[in-house]
Amino acid sequence: MRIASLPDFLLQRIERPEKRTGEFAKTTLSTEPVKPVNRQVYQIIREAVLAGMLPVGLQLPSSRDLAKELGMSRKTVTHAYEQLIAEGYIETRRGAGSFIADTVPDQIAELPPENKIDKNAETSNGLSRRGQQLVSNAGVNDLQWGAFMPGVPDVTLFPNRIWSRLQNKVWRRSRVELLTYGQAGGHLPLREAVADYLRVARSVNCTPQQVLITTGIHQSIDLIIKLLGESGDRAWVEDPCYWGIRSVLQSQGIKPVALPVDAEGMCLQAKDLRFPPRFIVVTPSHQYPLGPVMSLSRRRTLLEYAASQQAWIIEDDYDSEFRYGSRPLASLQGMDVHQRVLYMGTFTKTMFPGLRIGFLVVPEALANAFETGHSELYRGGQMFTQAILAEFMREGHFASHIRKMRLLYAERIKILQQSIHQHFGDQFSTSGGEAGLHLALVLPKGYDDVAISKTARARGIVVRPLSRYYMHPNTARTGLLLGYACVPNEQIGPAFDTLASIIKGYTPQ
Repeated sequence: MRIASLPDFLLQRIERPEKRTGEFAKTTLSTEPVKPVNRQVYQIIREAVLAGMLPVGLQLPSSRDLAKELGMSRKTVTHAYEQLIAEGYIETRRGAGSFIADTVPDQIAELPPENKIDKNAETSNGLSRRGQQLVSNAGVNDLQWGAFMPGVPDVTLFPNRIWSRLQNKVWRRSRVELLTYGQAGGHLPLREAVADYLRVARSVNCTPQQVLITTGIHQSIDLIIKLLGESGDRAWVEDPCYWGIRSVLQSQGIKPVALPVDAEGMCLQAKDLRFPPRFIVVTPSHQYPLGPVMSLSRRRTLLEYAASQQAWIIEDDYDSEFRYGSRPLASLQGMDVHQRVLYMGTFTKTMFPGLRIGFLVVPEALANAFETGHSELYRGGQMFTQAILAEFMREGHFASHIRKMRLLYAERIKILQQSIHQHFGDQFSTSGGEAGLHLALVLPKGYDDVAISKTARARGIVVRPLSRYYMHPNTARTGLLLGYACVPNEQIGPAFDTLASIIKGYTPQ
């Protein structure tokens, strides 16, 4: 539709403070404040140009004539015209007046076929195929607290007073570098504290220069893939494994290749060894989600194979601080003499998830490149928070907090195990109860763990279906991941009573 008369068109749509009339009033809530008239004139003409209602080259009335027709001051129209000229919607020609400018992108239609986007690469909702795969297979949960949410520590027992004191201390001596963009690799005192801790607690061989402070496991993997991988590369992953790892790999064009897990960790089969991957992603100290520890023989095999095939091992050490009945196990990285292991961890499980601070230890030869890449891609920040965490570790509060929480979580897993045995005896087996923040309750064949999880969610119980952690449904085991760390001792039994009633009421198929 073309506009026959611009003054009439504007009069029908301009809303004046003293009266709401015309078509504009039909689409405007009476409670909204009236916009300045000059702003209304600008917006109405702008929208008409974008809609093609005012053709290119159309001469507009002079500001004097339009103001007279609209019954307003010339200054009001002039302000609207000036804004439209500044944004390129109209142009002035000396001695001729103002005209609708040519803003139609005709050149796009002239692009050769090879320069046009392949519409078949886009899904019906506008997402790319890769984006559609990511959101459709997402494992993120809308509830991040309560029985039996896996992987969440008890944040109610975090030493808030100590943290607050350190926060005030850091703020009082705050320097410019703590309030601007982060240093490459992160706050140096925190890198030093992490390196000291890892050398003692996890037998990691590293210097502070090899430690990068990240926002967590996801960013660490993302950085590794971007600096060491190419789209189309393959990565061995444990099956089952943490869904977030697969999501990050696939989002960067890396193809996950599932290798089964048994009592000794990732199984290295002859058929897989014939096709070396670029990356090998493992959780050797506490396999997620089933819990076994990778045997020494498989660790040595994995290290030698990676060195001979120039593959990179990504070691995810997400919660090894919490091992019950024995000392935390040494890292795989500590055994690596070939510099092929990239070791990553997080403070999410040991401190609180909202902290969003993790760390990545890279081989010495890669330290400078990763430091530069980290800064280039993510423009580090959170230096103030990193400084507080460095003080928290330096004063010994971090180690003290871990010791306290390890004892508490050991109590809670015993309560949960007793509840399971009370309801099911030896009917169902469990896996992963020696360490971490969760255990897996393995269900017999015929049970639908997804359906049970949905029913439990409706009754206020959060559990994750084990089958969703597998890449291939035909090899998936059924079960429920039960997080006990964030459940008060007295609530574990009653919460499991509810879950047990749901499981007992389910008829196996």
